[in-house]
Amino acid sequence: MIKVEWLYWLIGLVFVVMAVQMAMDRTNPKRWTSAAFWGLLGLTFPYGTGVAGGSKALPAEPLGVAVLALIALAGFNFIGKGEPVTTTQEQREESAARLGNKLFIPALTIPIVAIICASFLDTSGLFETGQATLLGLGVGCVVALVVGMFVTGERKVSTPIHSGRSMLEAMGSALLLPQLLSVLGTIFAVAGVGTQVGKITNSVLPDNSKYLAVIAYCVGMFLFTVIMGNAFAAFPVMTAAIGWPVLIQQMGGNEPAILAIGMLAGFSGTLVTPMAANFNIVPATLLELKDQYGPIKAQLPTGFALLGCCTVIMAFFAF
Repeated sequence: MIKVEWLYWLIGLVFVVMAVQMAMDRTNPKRWTSAAFWGLLGLTFPYGTGVAGGSKALPAEPLGVAVLALIALAGFNFIGKGEPVTTTQEQREESAARLGNKLFIPALTIPIVAIICASFLDTSGLFETGQATLLGLGVGCVVALVVGMFVTGERKVSTPIHSGRSMLEAMGSALLLPQLLSVLGTIFAVAGVGTQVGKITNSVLPDNSKYLAVIAYCVGMFLFTVIMGNAFAAFPVMTAAIGWPVLIQQMGGNEPAILAIGMLAGFSGTLVTPMAANFNIVPATLLELKDQYGPIKAQLPTGFALLGCCTVIMAFFAF
């Protein structure tokens, strides 16, 4: 049986291999600290398995120290990037013209394999129970790598790893922001932030004011997402404060409708915040846009329009 932990170990191994490459790259002025950041991150994956290993678990304190070290390395700008090992512009243009639409085959391989695994292999005993979708995604990435090398005629495994490292260096520590913000949302939920927000909201909102409660929930999801950069981080806080106790339990709202539309209202906040770095800042960096906030400026009208639509739809169709 393939376990989900094996996928995490593979991801950690990829980070470690790329860290070794960074340490050997003399074009990176911060090669040692960059290698330390990504190598340390890679080692946390297998060590995390040991921390969650039951009665014989490894101590969690070193993992916490590693997280603090990662924060220090990123916070003090010790992560750099070197010159990518790649082909010339002319070679890339020639290769793109030769391959044409075949370039999309590796990308399409990932969702196809993931769907097949989730649909047909969840109860096969091949994958860990309940993890077929996640494992299918991992298997899809490996299969896509093989397919991509076959389509392009590449024979060296080091080539896609070097290309992946170049993209990793371009994104930098922002790559980890969604995961950190999701953890922050969990911490807020455990700390009872949602409960306290709910008490404040209930003390302000008039009794049985459905429309004001809907506005508070949708706008709250929007604002918390803007602050935290991730609708998944905002969701447990605002749902514990307003969505579940007020809109569903008190006012009898339809559960799937309230929760789904509330999440979509949060996604509208994703469009307008630099905290959602993987959506808004990283693409601008990779595309070398002159204005790194260009995507946010272009998305502002859509974000506010989407928030308004979510509020109206929830108020009139979720009860």
